[in-house]
Amino acid sequence: MSLSASEKEENHRKMAADKAEMGRKKRALWERKWKRLDIVKAFASLFVHFLCLLAPFNFTWPALRVALIVYTVGGLGITVSYHRNLAHRSFKVPKWLEYFFAYCGLLAIQGDPIDWVSTHRYHHQFTDSDRDPHSPNEGFWFSHLLWLFDTGYLVEKCGRRTNVEDLKRQWYYKFLQRTVLYHILAFGFLLYYFGGLSFLTWGMGIGVAMEHHVTCLINSLCHVWGSRTWKTNDTSRNVWWLSVFSFGESWHNNHHAFESSARQGLEWWQIDISWYIVRFLEIIGLATDVKLPSESQRRRMAMVR
Repeated sequence: MSLSASEKEENHRKMAADKAEMGRKKRALWERKWKRLDIVKAFASLFVHFLCLLAPFNFTWPALRVALIVYTVGGLGITVSYHRNLAHRSFKVPKWLEYFFAYCGLLAIQGDPIDWVSTHRYHHQFTDSDRDPHSPNEGFWFSHLLWLFDTGYLVEKCGRRTNVEDLKRQWYYKFLQRTVLYHILAFGFLLYYFGGLSFLTWGMGIGVAMEHHVTCLINSLCHVWGSRTWKTNDTSRNVWWLSVFSFGESWHNNHHAFESSARQGLEWWQIDISWYIVRFLEIIGLATDVKLPSESQRRRMAMVR
């Protein structure tokens, strides 16, 4: 029995989808050629987690404080600077303060601002599609971690980093991009110089690893588990218990509904430490052009109850 044209087209579509799925699984695992940058990223990640294994044997109370400081400074550098200020231009601050916040984000060892911001802008442009840099459709661990070590796949999906021309025009961000490795090495050296293995293992180990996985949970967990308040064309979720640890980033459905909003915890009870900092800067006159969703936008995006 011959198939109709529509049935043939449907079969062809399914075969193409299966082929694409097989390709994604292959790229998500290890059956591929590793680029030099992938190897460097994987080595850095393994080194940080190796330091975590040594941390319990080098515990001191000052080292624990260092870990908390590194976690907080690096984490707020990612959320306030990389994410809300640079990626979404949710507010403006003087250049000296913008550059300082960006350097704090560099210490989280999640890449330079150009690299991080470009990937995040592509995530919003292609959310949950085959071109999403860390699509949850390719599995939890791919969206959480494995995508970091396949730069070739990112280029195949999204193309070159042509969406960050605003950062590429600034000497400071180009400088950080070229010298990011030296800054990380200097950071590790300073930790070791002032506190030996205890500061190094707890600061660059525990502090960095905790912040790294909290950031990764926004990409993975916040697209598969949690609540939805707003009508977005994606799988973004709000995860309330993660909000303290992520400095407000886990109100992810809120964020995808209003991408340019400097405030992501939109209700008074939704903890958003990053927003409190932006609001404080606005009160003292350092933050300007602070973007928030209007009432009409909120009504338009609200779920029908």
